[in-house]
Amino acid sequence: MDSTSASATPISARWIWRGQSVHYVKQGEQGQPLLLVHGFGASTDHWRKNIPELAQHYQVYAIDLLGFGRSAKPNWDYCAEIWRDQLRDFCQQVIRRPVVGIGNSLGGYVVLSFAAEWPEWVRGVVLLNGAGGFSTLKGSPTGWRQWIGGLVGWGLRQRLVSYLLFQYLRQPHVIRAKLKQVYYDPAAVTDQLVEAIHRPTQDPGAADVFVALMRGGQKGRYVDELLCSLVRPLLLIWGERDPWMRARERSKLYRAHYPQAVEYFLEAGHCPHDERPEEVNALIHRWIETGIPATTSPPISKAAPVSEVHP
Repeated sequence: MDSTSASATPISARWIWRGQSVHYVKQGEQGQPLLLVHGFGASTDHWRKNIPELAQHYQVYAIDLLGFGRSAKPNWDYCAEIWRDQLRDFCQQVIRRPVVGIGNSLGGYVVLSFAAEWPEWVRGVVLLNGAGGFSTLKGSPTGWRQWIGGLVGWGLRQRLVSYLLFQYLRQPHVIRAKLKQVYYDPAAVTDQLVEAIHRPTQDPGAADVFVALMRGGQKGRYVDELLCSLVRPLLLIWGERDPWMRARERSKLYRAHYPQAVEYFLEAGHCPHDERPEEVNALIHRWIETGIPATTSPPISKAAPVSEVHP
């Protein structure tokens, strides 16, 4: 394969979904299609270190979930099912072939939900510190912890409280501080990364999205239920230094319900693809080439019209 022609020029494009503008990036002209899905508060920019390398071997698509990045931010009641359906329709209308779904954090949960519900559109799943709850961990705290937790939850469901919290969290210095808490390597928290997360918070509707999510969004099936429905190969890549997740303990839960998963642990935080991109890119490439044979299946359905912008 000619790596020059394979990587080609990155394309920033728009796709209209349920009347809303959805932004995505595409790079790569040959090989299997990959679909990259960002985490909470992030965007296609979070894959900037992964797309060019992976595009030397694959057709790489990275999408902004509705409400994030450069996608529209309507005042909807957000839930995991909306984003799951967004991925299905994107594959049906734009990519038109089954994909290897790759997701970080919330994006990992959405990819897993998509793969469990519509396996005909997914050839493999890669989770990078995938989010989502397990039914075995749904016990409630008792005593004062239960009271404090209930009070905090009630406060976050109040529109004014959530709005004020959003105004605080979107400040660049706060974004930088939060990133340094969840990144193991502080040098990876660059001005470019901070700006990539800050910029979408200035879009019209961004505050409404945050408020909607604080008032009860993101609900969906438990991860163990999704794993029991999964019939595709699974690659787990963990940033072992993630302070939000006990990676080794969480790994045991995944393997209890999907023991055939392939798994790697890296010296990284919550976003290993951004902290250790060379290693993550190599692991994904090797796993696909050894475990997911290329297919020459023709397009499945007619492509939806999109608008393209070449940077």
